[in-house]
Amino acid sequence: MTRSPFLSRLSPSLLFATFLCSPPPKLLCSDLKPQTLAAFSRYVQLTESRIDAELKRPGQFLYVDGLKEEKRAQAIASLRNGEIFIAPLSTPDASGKQIVPPGGMLHHWVGAVFIPGATLKQTMDLVEDYGQHQNIYKPEVVGSRLVSRAGNDFKIFYRLRKKKIITVTLNTDHDVRYFPVDATHCYSRSYSTRIAEVADADSPKEREKPIGHDGGFLWRINSYWRFEERDGGMYVECESISLTRGLPPIIGIIIKNFVTEIPRESLQMTMGSTRSALLARVQASVRK
Repeated sequence: MTRSPFLSRLSPSLLFATFLCSPPPKLLCSDLKPQTLAAFSRYVQLTESRIDAELKRPGQFLYVDGLKEEKRAQAIASLRNGEIFIAPLSTPDASGKQIVPPGGMLHHWVGAVFIPGATLKQTMDLVEDYGQHQNIYKPEVVGSRLVSRAGNDFKIFYRLRKKKIITVTLNTDHDVRYFPVDATHCYSRSYSTRIAEVADADSPKEREKPIGHDGGFLWRINSYWRFEERDGGMYVECESISLTRGLPPIIGIIIKNFVTEIPRESLQMTMGSTRSALLARVQASVRK
């Protein structure tokens, strides 16, 4: 089928915006099906097996440490230069095939930053200060609080907001566990336990849509952090795996690449904000 010359001249953003003005009712919401969630769980299990193996490597605690020598050297140099390392990842199944959740999409990224002068203690104080995350990670995190803590186990709440042509607000709950390794190493795992899309956010009509029967902008998100103090500062890494709805065929070809950029942008913002907040704390400590 030949693409219309008119369509070929429109940007993905404009096409998406045009579509949203009068979307077919069936495309307004999507159901999270058991088989979709099962595929996500299988993907997570395989990914965590790889992460577990990497954490046991002597002298290679970080993901970037496992890159080929030339790429590793380039990654470390860019991090030491203040840049943010971002890369897409993919975990195949046992046969080497890509895992594709029916009715859903997987988004898997890893990001890293280096904060000169920072210590592991300063880093843990920041990342565990969940009441302040709404200030550190704004504008995407518009509300945050610690629900409960038992040792290294945290239950937290985030209210998330993403503006990308349209604005989506989500109420989310997460279980987070930290695993201290030694005086210079720690890692953590965060699992979403509840994600509810909010309709008419911040208005008298605000309400949560039925969980798993919504726009499907975010159904699940896991994050895997690694923290290492070395080279006179802190390396902070985050690996993020999220599950969203699949794209309807009528618009999927047009906006797939556009939509998949959202998780990358969110991770890049998270890593940049982490670096900025830690640098501020380091500078405040030096002034004292």
